[in-house]
Amino acid sequence: MIIVIGSINLDLIATVHRLPKPGETVPGDTFVTAPGGKGANQALAARRAGARTRIVGAVGNDPFAGEALELLKAAGVDLSAVHQAESATGTAHILVDREGENTIAVVPGANADVLPGHVAQAALAAGNHVLLQLEVPIETVAASMEAARKAEAISILNTAPYRPEAAGLLTAADYVVANETEFDLYADALDLGGEGRRARMEAFAAKTGRTVIVTLGGEGAWAATPDSFVTCPSMKITPVDTVGAGDTFCGYLAAGLSEGLDLEAALRRATVAGALACLKPGAQPAIPLRKDVDAALA
Repeated sequence: MIIVIGSINLDLIATVHRLPKPGETVPGDTFVTAPGGKGANQALAARRAGARTRIVGAVGNDPFAGEALELLKAAGVDLSAVHQAESATGTAHILVDREGENTIAVVPGANADVLPGHVAQAALAAGNHVLLQLEVPIETVAASMEAARKAEAISILNTAPYRPEAAGLLTAADYVVANETEFDLYADALDLGGEGRRARMEAFAAKTGRTVIVTLGGEGAWAATPDSFVTCPSMKITPVDTVGAGDTFCGYLAAGLSEGLDLEAALRRATVAGALACLKPGAQPAIPLRKDVDAALA
């Protein structure tokens, strides 16, 4: 089973001719809302990949809450550990340009009320895969990793969004997933040796005994374990919207590992899923179904 401990948002998405510079106003084309939040996105991706999935998180007592949970509920994600907070449901304010690139501002809202005491609601058991991100308090992420270790569950830490105070958590996760920018920043913070990204990934794996995975956008993904280095190219696509691609990757990766796939096979499936997620607008609405990922792999 996949246990996601993380954020639940409603995404407020506007498409624009181009992304504005500071202080600039640019014309827009469309506006839509869609369920989002890195935790919720990853939970939905794991569920659409075929894994039993539970999410631990919080929403507010407001009209956004029901909409934020709508697709998770429809997919059959276990929402029994989602509680109602005093603050508003979290929101992400997203601008997407005509090339599919985006800028995002996140207002945590109820996600700030996902506290270490809520981790017990995850009901962790040996063999579970615990998927974590950094849109809830750092203390909660640390408590989740400690609970996973005690339960003999497997922890997967997605290092987004970058938070310098989280650098120490990377060495405690069984799997670390970072994009290339995040990894380079954390590598500096952890004083990893070596020339170039691959060397620094290998240094991290050798130093910690953990596996680090770096997503490279259209170039695919790399992974370093204490014993090997794996490269996985991406599908060649013309992206419509890259929002949620990394979360799709993480959810499918967790599902693949929980099925018992080896790292290379899990990476291949996750990379294809992440690419397919770029072919539709929005985060959760764009997450592909397992059958579509399998067809693309074939």
